[in-house]
Amino acid sequence: MENILGWVEHYGYVGIFGILMLGIIGLPIPDEALLAFAGYLVYKGDLSWAPTLAASFLGSACGITISYGLGRIAGNSLLRAYGHYLGLTSERMVGVHAWFERWGHWSLTIGYFFPGVRHLTAFAAGMSNLQLRVFVPFAYAGALLWSVVFVLAGYFLGEEWAQVSENIRPALVAASLVLIVLLSGYYLIQHATRK
Repeated sequence: MENILGWVEHYGYVGIFGILMLGIIGLPIPDEALLAFAGYLVYKGDLSWAPTLAASFLGSACGITISYGLGRIAGNSLLRAYGHYLGLTSERMVGVHAWFERWGHWSLTIGYFFPGVRHLTAFAAGMSNLQLRVFVPFAYAGALLWSVVFVLAGYFLGEEWAQVSENIRPALVAASLVLIVLLSGYYLIQHATRK
């Protein structure tokens, strides 16, 4: 964590962009803490508002776009090779696509606020062949909203940013697990009632 924050202090906006992009793709980076730290640096006067928000948004948007692209490119190969182990058939992926078209695109926006979920939704959207014109507005709106919320939080928390950031991460992870369990339960119930 200290190394990551050191890179942000040293490389500034380029560091924010690059680290967030890698974090959204799936590297184990505490993204919320990074954004809050960037907000704290704005609070201290070391960074400026507009470039910080731009670097945060662009890093997040690039990361989620790469995840989506990986899902589009590698998803079908992975599905053919390993899908049967997970019960993911072509027919089920058609159902996933229909879900993304109907409601799931909102998970691209809201999913940013749940660690793990934001990493999987874009890959799953690409794998289900969700059209780019549907993916972009929801994913990029989520990137903007998420970036603004956590940069502002770091700015307004000031010197307290680290303590609050440390306390909020476990809550976000717990919320992510609850969300995954609820969605899995919903899917299993729907699947059972169809049979």
